[in-house]
Amino acid sequence: MPELPEVETTVNDLKPQLTGLRISSVEVLAPRTIETPSVEEFICCLTGRRIDKISRRGKHLVFSLDNSQILIVHLRMTGSLLIKKSSDLPEKFVRVILRFENGAALHFRDVRRFGRMWLVDNQDAVVGELGPEPLNDEFTPAVLAAILKDRQTPIKGLLLDQKLIAGIGNMYADEALHQARLHPLRPAGSLKIKEIAALHEAIRIVLNKGIRNKGASTDTYFRPSGSKGAAHLEFQVAHRKGEECPACRGIIERITVQQRGTFYCPLCQKRPTE
Repeated sequence: MPELPEVETTVNDLKPQLTGLRISSVEVLAPRTIETPSVEEFICCLTGRRIDKISRRGKHLVFSLDNSQILIVHLRMTGSLLIKKSSDLPEKFVRVILRFENGAALHFRDVRRFGRMWLVDNQDAVVGELGPEPLNDEFTPAVLAAILKDRQTPIKGLLLDQKLIAGIGNMYADEALHQARLHPLRPAGSLKIKEIAALHEAIRIVLNKGIRNKGASTDTYFRPSGSKGAAHLEFQVAHRKGEECPACRGIIERITVQQRGTFYCPLCQKRPTE
């Protein structure tokens, strides 16, 4: 699933190619991809608009248009935004196509059809309830401590709650917990001050590393050029069940935490009672 580093990589790749371009036509091949407004209104309102800015909020891509409307894209589990030529025929899993006056096109490829697009007047209608951005200066150890306080939720599950912290998904939560040497089933509120500081640092380390490596192509994620990211090649535990832990040579295990597959090292990430 594309998480913060994959979405940030997509934003960084799209900015120089699409900023300032005007949309000449819109083709919706999978109507349910459009969350709001109606497909007809979506096509009508988006056609002729210029993209003034491309940014990210959590796992959402935010396209600011010249009429102050906002196009928001959530890639969900299997989505990618690919730069093509306007004349290119869509591949099997392309759901929406934006074509531009300069001959470029943006294909929204989504294998499982979970991705969504919104065209709204105010982005808060879609992303207003998201928690703080973990790479912003405002996200301090004290802010993280306040989020964790008195919560009995397993720390892995809390890191995935987008209303508490925006952008962290399954892979990078596993990586951050391993970096901080925390067991994924630890109650969030049980972390001590030093452990909270270690987790805060670990979150920022693994996310920034993921961005530097252009995201993780573990399954269906591709950069806009069609190339793969390399972040997964440096994962310490995520998707590495049965392999040796790079830190201690323990054997990485997989458990389920709140219905999510979770990878960890039982030697590096012991429960407090062990």
